Amino acid sequence: MVHITEDLIRRRAEHNECEIFSLEEVSLHQQDIERIEHIERWCRDLKILYLQNNLIPRIENVGRLKKLEYLNLALNNIEVIENLQGCENLQKLDLTVNFVGRLSSVESLKENIHLRQLFLVGNPCTLFEGYRKYVVATLPQLKCLDGTEVTRSERIAANQGLEELRMRVLEQEDHYLRKTAHEKEEEEAKRKQAEESGSSAGDSEEKQEQLTELEEERREKEFWHTPCPFTPESRLEAHRHLEAKRRAKETGNEKKVKPPRTLITADGRVLNVNEPKLDFSLMEDDNNSRIVLDLAVYRHMDTSLMDVDVQPTYVKVAIKGKIFQLVLPAEVKPDSSTAQRSQTTGHLLLHMPRAQGEIKVTKAAIHPSKDDRRRRGSSPDSKKRYTPKILYAMKTNEIT
Repeated sequence: MVHITEDLIRRRAEHNECEIFSLEEVSLHQQDIERIEHIERWCRDLKILYLQNNLIPRIENVGRLKKLEYLNLALNNIEVIENLQGCENLQKLDLTVNFVGRLSSVESLKENIHLRQLFLVGNPCTLFEGYRKYVVATLPQLKCLDGTEVTRSERIAANQGLEELRMRVLEQEDHYLRKTAHEKEEEEAKRKQAEESGSSAGDSEEKQEQLTELEEERREKEFWHTPCPFTPESRLEAHRHLEAKRRAKETGNEKKVKPPRTLITADGRVLNVNEPKLDFSLMEDDNNSRIVLDLAVYRHMDTSLMDVDVQPTYVKVAIKGKIFQLVLPAEVKPDSSTAQRSQTTGHLLLHMPRAQGEIKVTKAAIHPSKDDRRRRGSSPDSKKRYTPKILYAMKTNEIT
């Protein structure tokens, strides 16, 4: 059960610098809240309160919100309109898709003289004969009901024969309440019977532990496909069923600990890794005696999310925690290497000067072709005229 806490309201009050005492608007929708509490003590200046799509069964603890103008309680489990007399400035009340079956409870809104808009669409009471006439006649201050404007002629017609209309509404209300009470009793009996049969059939704990995935799938299908009345209890049961499945899934994921990625083998061999699945090219710039890596990182990614580590024989780049590692064709100088972002493409460019002295070629090096060697050796100055040569130009799926 989710409670309304001071921390929850502060997190929802960022637009008010997290101050809750002077808060005029707060949104607590889709929080699985099951009870309204504390708000009337902590947020006295509240004008707009969003509580839609929760599991709230009663309207309570809002009577001290004297400045409240708009209350949204759509998609909850409310059955009766009550405890709003203290909301003196209430102008709009949204109870769309709840379980309001006591239509006569709208009479509690008579004292809310500033109420202009009321939404009851999707409630059982809207199916009552004479529903709209009754509400219009009961609440003379209302200007709009269920999104439709209340006209002067409609109000005059609704006031005619109000007492007779009220009697019909009370009869329908009584019939509805008896019907829902009977349905609840039947559902409770079925639930108890299912629990008893489940416990008698499962006397052996070993049998329960041996439930197959097929059996679990059958139970899941039975839960969702078995017809049941749409009531606050059934909605709450469905929510708790989904919550239990989510927790079970999270527990299962926690147990499956992913082993760390191997970057260097036990015998010291460096592996090529491309976890972020990025395109890249590795070029040899003989004119400047350096190796250039062009890594196609996402153009709008913040540079602070990247970490570059250049070693003599390989380079490693961490991008949002994902590792890109590449073995270099020759030894380089890590201290003289530079990393920068391209101003046109946003790519990460690494310039790594070759190490002086003997060059040790690693296993991942790509040797120049015969034509390349012939072109290099054709004249003493050929090395100076030689343009950078692409060593690697790979797509994301060419290394793991």
